[in-house]
Amino acid sequence: MKNAILIFLLVTNFNLLFSQETNSNYDEKLAKSLNADERGMKQYVFCILKTGSNTTVTEEEKNNLFKGHMANISRLAQEGKLVVAGPFMKNDKNYRGLYIFNVSTIEDAKTLVATDPAVKGNLLEAELTLWYGSAALQETLKIHEKIVKPKI
Repeated sequence: MKNAILIFLLVTNFNLLFSQETNSNYDEKLAKSLNADERGMKQYVFCILKTGSNTTVTEEEKNNLFKGHMANISRLAQEGKLVVAGPFMKNDKNYRGLYIFNVSTIEDAKTLVATDPAVKGNLLEAELTLWYGSAALQETLKIHEKIVKPKI
């Protein structure tokens, strides 16, 4: 009886594994266009934006720097260099936001961070690290544009 159950489980697991492989939605062309590896993943640079050292900026200067910060985010996203960006909610770590850059080196990410007016003005400070994530993140902007409600 134990052998029959073992054989049944082995056959069932084999069939599940086999059926998953044959029903794959793998799109080789898409994977190549996104530079995905065999796992559908790729290397990015993850950036945590923290509160910077500039505490003497006026409200007007701060507003101008953050306008530039938002314009820079839009530009980098449109260029395909930035796949995710957004602010953190209030926290006790001085974390302000994050970027996930579509580059594979810290040096390339440093070049992109240097274009951010809020970083240049020391309102924000960037901490960079290599990160391995889904290559599909590069498609986020296309989806996001479909879910943003138009301004009236």
